[in-house]
Formats: sequence, C-alpha cells, structure tokens
Amino acid sequence: MTDQINAPFPRPADANAIRQAARLSVAPMMDWTDRHCRYLHRLLSHEALLYTEMVTAPALVRGGALHLLDHSPQEYPVALQLGGSDPAELAQAAAFGAEAGYDEINLNCGCPSDRVQSGAFGAVLMKSPDLVAECVAAMRAKVDVEVTVKCRIGVDDQDPQEVLPVFLERIAAAGCERVTIHARKAWLKGLSPKENRDIPPLDYEIVHQMKAEFPQLHISLNGGVASLDEALPHLERGLDGVMIGRAAYHQPSDILSQADPLIFGTGSATDPVAVVGQMLGYIDDQMAQGARLHQITRHMLGLFAGRPGARNWRRVLSEGASRPGADTRLVETALEQVTGIAA
Repeated sequence: MTDQINAPFPRPADANAIRQAARLSVAPMMDWTDRHCRYLHRLLSHEALLYTEMVTAPALVRGGALHLLDHSPQEYPVALQLGGSDPAELAQAAAFGAEAGYDEINLNCGCPSDRVQSGAFGAVLMKSPDLVAECVAAMRAKVDVEVTVKCRIGVDDQDPQEVLPVFLERIAAAGCERVTIHARKAWLKGLSPKENRDIPPLDYEIVHQMKAEFPQLHISLNGGVASLDEALPHLERGLDGVMIGRAAYHQPSDILSQADPLIFGTGSATDPVAVVGQMLGYIDDQMAQGARLHQITRHMLGLFAGRPGARNWRRVLSEGASRPGADTRLVETALEQVTGIAA
C-alpha cells in the first residue's frame, strides 16, 4: 500500500470543525455505509461528514460486539449512530464509541423498521421526548464528543407542528446542540421501511421553521435531496447542513466528488478514475486481512453512473467480484470499460 493511501486525512480538532463538516453529510444507511463504503466516500470528499450504519447499544453492551466499531483513521470526520432506548446502556455504548475514536455519537430516532420498534427505539422514540432527553443527557455525561439526534418530523397521527417543537425543546434542554431532521413523518404500522422513505410527503418548510424557532440549534435537513443543486438552496436559506442518503450512495461521484468546492469552498472536484486507483491499495490491504472483493466493490458500482462505460463497469464487477480468486485485477479490467471509452 502506498504512503498516499496509508496517510490518514487530517482529523478535525474540535466540535466546530465537525459542525462545519456537517454542512454536507452522508446518511447512516443499514447494510450500506459500512467501513469500506466510508473509505470510498472519503476519497471522493475530504470534507463531508460520514456516518456509520446504525449500531445497537445492546449489541455493544450486552453482546460485546465491539468489532462493529471498527473503522480506519482515513474515514475522519466520522460519526457513530447508535440505536437504543435505555439511558444507561446508551451511555456505555457511547463511551465505547468515543474510546474507539468517533467524532460524534448520534442517537437514531427516525428508523421505522419493525425490528427497531420491537426494541423500543428508532422512530417510535418520537412519542417519548422525555425519554430521548434522558438518553441524550446520559450519553453527554459519559463522553466528551458531541451527542446528536436524527429524528423524523413525527410519527403516525402526530401533528408535526405540535410534537416537533416539543421534541426539539426537550433534547436541547438535555444538551443536544445538533439535530438532523428527516422531513417526513414515519408510519409505524402499514408502511415498510422502504415505503417510509418515499410515501409520506416531504415537508421541508417545517424544518426551516424549526431553525427559525430554535436558532441556537445546528439543524440539518434530510430526505429526498438528490443532488447538490437541491442541497444548496436549503443552505442558502439558513439551514446549517444537508444530509444526503441514497443519491450519495448510488451516484457518489455526482454528489461527493463535487462537494468540496461547491459546498465547502475548498479544493477541487475529485476524479473517480483516480479514486479507483487509490482504492486498489486499500482493497489489497483489506483482502490480506480476510475481506472478500465483492464486500468492497459493491459500494463502487455507482462510481460512473450516467457516464459512458458505466454499464460495463457495473457488469464486470457484479459478475466477477464474488468468484474465487477475484482480486484487484478485476477492478482494473472493469476500469478499462470506462477509461477505454473516455480515451
């Protein structure tokens, strides 16, 4: 592995630097934003804030699954998202996360899946703002890094105009200074998690309204934002950040390679071809530690979305990465499908 690949990106020095990084963040997404995905995303943007998949507090505290906290210094700035509803357990899980080196601990109050509901956490916590406040306070008492919350505007038959201000007031009083609001309600019964990402209507205005009512809070908007052109107006209107999920995953070059100059005013756009070259050393290193090629390349399939050769790039990786003996030579072959056309 080259020195360039080994060298970690500079780690933010304080909470203000993390807040600046939160101007654009990549949403925590189960089964997607694992450490390999985050490494790729960091090569595309040196500035954006990255989030882990949700890790449950019981898995860390009761199950001892501390391997779920594994990450590399190259990912910084990176935040750990926790799921749970027991204040003491969340506090211990947050301590594990801070000890592992995460820059932020985020509490999930937005996931609507049945599995999450059965554990009495996720979006169902929108119904219990006092409990969320207790959880935030317990975590803050245990760690020095910032404790943040990701929530919905409400659940089921709740009126967001009534419940969201109360929710924000409670968590702010507990010491939460930064919140990401998914601008949709979650329906805990009747809609699948996938449907909850699309069917409930977006209400961006209430997020802007909350920023006006709680100017001291750092508020990011999440939900439905599919491009930097869609993100910028929200920032220009006064929101502190925008979190992008599926678009950043499926079209990472369109979002992240342009983010540093357009959102942060630093550096220049990154070249996805060069990023593939940088990934080769990482892939060799991870495979030497036991990783399988497809575990890494599955996150790279969208790198050239919308560009000549993209379909062949995806085909070569999709068909070949799981085969015995597959290694970085397959990635180089796939890249020829793009660079050969570009040439």
